[in-house]
Amino acid sequence: MVECAAEAARVARGVTAERLSEPSHCTDWDVRALVNHWVLYTSHGLEHRALRKQLPEELTARDFTAEPGWAGAYAEQLDRAVAAWDDPAVWDGEVDLGTAKMPAADIASMIVKELALHGWDVAAATGQRFDVSDGAARFVLDVVDTHAELYRRYDGFAEPVDVPDDAPAFERALAHSGRDPRRSTV
Repeated sequence: MVECAAEAARVARGVTAERLSEPSHCTDWDVRALVNHWVLYTSHGLEHRALRKQLPEELTARDFTAEPGWAGAYAEQLDRAVAAWDDPAVWDGEVDLGTAKMPAADIASMIVKELALHGWDVAAATGQRFDVSDGAARFVLDVVDTHAELYRRYDGFAEPVDVPDDAPAFERALAHSGRDPRRSTV
């Protein structure tokens, strides 16, 4: 979580205002929509899930990128979110999602996956790289493989992209989620 959050904050700082209106490879989202989704769910959503609170409508409707210094604010919010998960008790029990309940550890792992995959999406759309250690990449791959069919059912993942079985773990995670890891920019 810490590693993916740090890399997400680094990538966010590399997004220029000029790139926000450009397309991304995420269907129906330009870079602004992608970044707003990423910021909402990976920082505010991560903290709210730890605190067992629902996201308020004020946050879900916000254009974070319209705010001066949004990338720095995102980094600060990521720090608060990671700190909220620092308490071992937060990992116990379930998180009420409004429509269902899930174990806290599963929710956290799914949001870490969002940090990495959407971090890569933003990086690819803005001419950057998203780098994680092999350990973090294997973790993300495991989460992707565990939940891929659920995400596909709700159009969160496209069909898998073929990559060699010996491709690096993060490339396999991207491919298994329907992203083409060979795409470095839009």
